[in-house]
Amino acid sequence: MCEMLELRRDPEIFRSEGGWFSARWHFSFDRYRDPANTGFGTLRVFNDDRLIPGAVWPMHPHRDIEGITYVVEGTFRHEDDIGTGGILPAGSVQRMTLGSGAWHSEQNASDSEPMRFIQMWILPAEGGLPPSCEQRVLSRDDRVDRLLEVISPAGGPGVLVHQDARVFVSAVSAGTSVARAIPAGFGHYLYLIGGGIELNGEKLATGDAAKIQAETALDIRALEPSELITVEVRV
Repeated sequence: MCEMLELRRDPEIFRSEGGWFSARWHFSFDRYRDPANTGFGTLRVFNDDRLIPGAVWPMHPHRDIEGITYVVEGTFRHEDDIGTGGILPAGSVQRMTLGSGAWHSEQNASDSEPMRFIQMWILPAEGGLPPSCEQRVLSRDDRVDRLLEVISPAGGPGVLVHQDARVFVSAVSAGTSVARAIPAGFGHYLYLIGGGIELNGEKLATGDAAKIQAETALDIRALEPSELITVEVRV
């Protein structure tokens, strides 16, 4: 039986260094293979990527995934072969439906500042969807002391995803608590981007993550100013 709260400490998460990029791959990806970490529900990839100034991840193809990008630091630029693109500042979010197949590129739009983004792959509810892209510019103020829903199956205030899944981000002030009731049949993959929190009674530090299953709620208390992201999927 799975633990209700499985902690993954920062040193346990795979690191990749490529000169122009550095990355933390939470689940099996590329040359990283870990049978114990191949995904979480419909979440198949969770990468914390950093690009040096001016770096370009060359155009590459994917299909039948919902590619979710959350910009942590710097300025993110997107290009693809379906006619969309754009530049997103820190705090912004993007979904690219790669459905029947598309090419895209992630880039650091700045020639002087590094850029950091979290990329998630969520399996869509159906295959072969027409490729599309939706993105939204958000500020830090939008997520202060709340769990801001930035990805949602209903769209609305968040960006739409073609799956029963949600992504929340938060900037929590020291001593402040945020919470979410977890629907039956769902779990969370939470990543502490920075700071220190107490999650359902367990302490997490910068770079730690947690798989949360069979819990009825997320109860988060910030022990210091903290930034976090959490993905809610069926498990």
